[in-house]
Amino acid sequence: MGRGRVELKRIENKINRQVTFSKRRNGLLKKAYELSVLCDAEVALIIFSSRGKLYEFGSASVTKTLERYQRCCYTPQENSIERETQSWYLEATKLKAKYESLQRTQRHLLGEDLGPLNVKELQNLEKQLEGALALARQRKQVLTEQMEDLRKKERHLGDLNRHLKLKLEAEGQNLKAIQDYWNSGAADGSSNFHLHRAQSSQMDCDPGPVLQIGYHHYVPAEGSSVSASKSMPDETNFFQGWIL
Repeated sequence: MGRGRVELKRIENKINRQVTFSKRRNGLLKKAYELSVLCDAEVALIIFSSRGKLYEFGSASVTKTLERYQRCCYTPQENSIERETQSWYLEATKLKAKYESLQRTQRHLLGEDLGPLNVKELQNLEKQLEGALALARQRKQVLTEQMEDLRKKERHLGDLNRHLKLKLEAEGQNLKAIQDYWNSGAADGSSNFHLHRAQSSQMDCDPGPVLQIGYHHYVPAEGSSVSASKSMPDETNFFQGWIL
């Protein structure tokens, strides 16, 4: 049969209270020790009895643990600022060293300050220069080919432009000739039209001998015999129906 639930309240009996304190204190110290060993934690335990007696346990040192506790709890902002400042200082130091190294490498590539270098460093520098020279030549070849292609395109576009210009000029001349022709034709038609009107008006006003060529229906004069007209031609040696 299991134990019943114990009500948590102050034990009135002094002897029972002291016995309970001793048992639970030992159990608490044992649990703190086990926690520090099993979990590799820094544990500090401080117990004051009702009589003012001190009981403590520290996995490392109670004093060091308390100092660490004070640094973390009472001055967290100062510690964080200090850590951040230190981090930035280290970063600035690294960047400064890298900048100086790059400047030194640049001077070496330009042929300056080569005295302190040994043979191996000079050989590495020579390899770097040869690699950079090969890349520069390769880039130059690519740019030369691109320039040649652009020049070819320029010449082709120039020839095409001249061809289109000549074609446009020829079409413009043809269009101008057609316009001149139509303008001259319109002027001639208007003059002919006026001339024809003048001639027709003159013919209407002044009838005279007119030469007509073509077939006209012959109408015999009154009193002439039909037989004579059928048997003999007229004075103009044309048959009936044709006149001049």
